Amino acid sequence: MINIGKESLRLSSFYEVLIHQQKVNLDNSAVDSMHKGFNFLKEISGQKVVYGINTGLGPMAQYKINEDEQIKLQYNLIRSHASGSGEPLSPIQVKSAMICRLNTIIQGKSGIYPYAVELLKNLINNDITPYIPSHGGVGASGDLVQLAHLALVMIGEGEVFYKGDKIPTKQVFDSLNIKPLKIRLREGLGLINGTSVMSGIGVLNIINSWKLTNWAVIMSSMINEIVASFSDHFSKELNEVKQHKGQERIANAMRQIMNDSKLIRTRCDFHFEEELHDNVYNQKIQEYYSLRCVPQILGPVLDTLEFTQRILTDEVNSVSDNPVIDFKRKKVLHGGNFHGDYVSLEMDKLKLAITKMSMLAERQINYLMNDKLNKILPPFVNLGKLGFNLGMQGVQFTATSTVAENQSLSTSLYIHSIPNNNDNQDIVSMGTNSALSTAKVIENTFEVFSIEILSLVQAVEYLQISNKLSKKNHEIYKEVREIVPSFKDDSIMYQRLSKLNEYMKSKEQHLI
Repeated sequence: MINIGKESLRLSSFYEVLIHQQKVNLDNSAVDSMHKGFNFLKEISGQKVVYGINTGLGPMAQYKINEDEQIKLQYNLIRSHASGSGEPLSPIQVKSAMICRLNTIIQGKSGIYPYAVELLKNLINNDITPYIPSHGGVGASGDLVQLAHLALVMIGEGEVFYKGDKIPTKQVFDSLNIKPLKIRLREGLGLINGTSVMSGIGVLNIINSWKLTNWAVIMSSMINEIVASFSDHFSKELNEVKQHKGQERIANAMRQIMNDSKLIRTRCDFHFEEELHDNVYNQKIQEYYSLRCVPQILGPVLDTLEFTQRILTDEVNSVSDNPVIDFKRKKVLHGGNFHGDYVSLEMDKLKLAITKMSMLAERQINYLMNDKLNKILPPFVNLGKLGFNLGMQGVQFTATSTVAENQSLSTSLYIHSIPNNNDNQDIVSMGTNSALSTAKVIENTFEVFSIEILSLVQAVEYLQISNKLSKKNHEIYKEVREIVPSFKDDSIMYQRLSKLNEYMKSKEQHLI
């Protein structure tokens, strides 16, 4: 089990729960800290003004809330803010957000009664994921609207996804004998204040971005094998003089993949001895940038991904509530830890990096499709009868269109603050929107990659060079061919691409 509350969560912790269906457990000492935080807050809120307990909320914080209204206020907050719209978040995105929320409140700095984490643990371990719409969060008091939908389920209301169906929460709770949360003090505000949704989506974005980066290196290596490129552009000697670690690591990964290739040429062993015509070499001296500059293009993508992972790891292990309860020092601290700028900026940066990765793939696809560029393949990698058969012509349109959408989605959301909440929230992060748009760019890029990998194996088929590929690329070639056998005749393509998409998402690789 993944023990929540004992030590900081890492990306691998999320991977085990979200991908490998590992269960979570609660650290007893952390739960004990929750008891202490709750008891201290209950005591001090009976003596002093504490935001969100005996005051109104947001711009109405100046209004005093009588003791007999305080619990009702928390229910009012949850129900009124469960106001999202649009398509629901995917169950895996919600599950990731729930892990983030659990890890935040178990630290005992929110003053929430411990049953909340016990309930969250049961929801996660039973794969019960609240219905949470995608629209509603501005990422300033955190993910207020989306987290209100989570809190709504925790009090036994709203709807959940369970075993593939959307079902009223009460029905699922009754069937599994799960007791809903009873508000005791400030559970309403404590559950919806924070960055857990944008962070949960962000963690998934990082997991999927690592998969894409590995695939980009593999496919870039395969296309270099297909054209029998020279090795110097991914050599250690050339890349180490640029001083960028990401570039060096990409080049090293390419060398590892192609170290046993029978196709790659060493420039120092090659002599241009052909007969010249009008003083022009027939063979290319250097490859096009989409083949030759892969370390320089994917290097900054890798560096960005690693930095984003560090920031998101810090965020999911942080307390993003307001106020923060410091029971050890006997203080209640009001501030803005719920603000999502760290997540928003990193998601924008990651989105740009993945969009550039998709642009690289689109250019490599175009190189394979255009016989005037590659001069070794038929138009559109067509293995059938030219003119009569179309080959990969149709899917190139899809790749181009999808990359164009990525480019349009890459406009920054971090700088698109719109004041709201009676100008109480006068500068916001839009972190949830940024995380969701990044998720869309990642999904689009998997679609483009499925087109490229199919184009690559068709090219290998045409040239009959599968036995000359490196061991790693030959393994990929065989796996793709098991999913989509070699074809000459035209037939429906989208079903093939859908299968390859799932294959590329599910395959675990650790090349970098």
